[in-house]
Amino acid sequence: MKKWFIPLLASVALALSGCSHGITGLLFKPASNEKKMVPVPLHIVSIGDSLTEGVGDSKGRGGYTYYLKNELDALKGVKKTTIANYGVKGNRTDQLLARLQDEKIRKSIKDSDVVMITIGGNDMMKVLRENISNLNKQEFEAAIPGYKQRLDQIFRRIRAINPDVKIALVGLYNPFSKWLTDIKEVDQMLAAWNDASKEVASRYKNTIFIPVADIFENNEDELLYDDHFHPNDEGYKRMSKRIYRYLLKGNFLGIPK
Repeated sequence: MKKWFIPLLASVALALSGCSHGITGLLFKPASNEKKMVPVPLHIVSIGDSLTEGVGDSKGRGGYTYYLKNELDALKGVKKTTIANYGVKGNRTDQLLARLQDEKIRKSIKDSDVVMITIGGNDMMKVLRENISNLNKQEFEAAIPGYKQRLDQIFRRIRAINPDVKIALVGLYNPFSKWLTDIKEVDQMLAAWNDASKEVASRYKNTIFIPVADIFENNEDELLYDDHFHPNDEGYKRMSKRIYRYLLKGNFLGIPK
């Protein structure tokens, strides 16, 4: 019995020594320090004026929000992007502030990760209409403090609804170049209003200002709709690319990588 048992034992020992690494690897697999990236859903609420509503979009898809959703959905860290669009043509800061009392909008903000805002263009238009017979730079400058105060109230109201939500304020562009050819300071007035918007946004954490004026500068015929005021499809597409780039800066959205 010993004659066959000893060779058998030796053979088994040899076999085990040859594959011990594999067996050890299977039974005692070392834990990896790397965590598996898990995509997350991204909930966005867009509020504001006609640029949020998407006036000028040839297919009525919601302007920049349509393109932005597609770009965000393509990110590996995003499971699915949902965008609730509450844009209303003609809205000014005072009207948007009042609409933030709407329970449907408040619930959407409470459940959202990001609030996108386009506002201010109609505030400027109000100044224009009220002073059309004697329009000058001083009239626009005089309206800035009130605009800043209302914009600040909008931010505070959003923060009261959802203290942790991220806010992105999209800047103004100049659609008035064909209307106000006699006023050379139009770009300066627009820059002053954008500076005011940026200054208010800087007071709040998790808040960014996204400039878009340069996108449309000297490209009005190519990027504006037939009304020479709202963006066309290409205009919204370029707006979306700018917004997308700013949302990804410093991982502002907090998306897993």
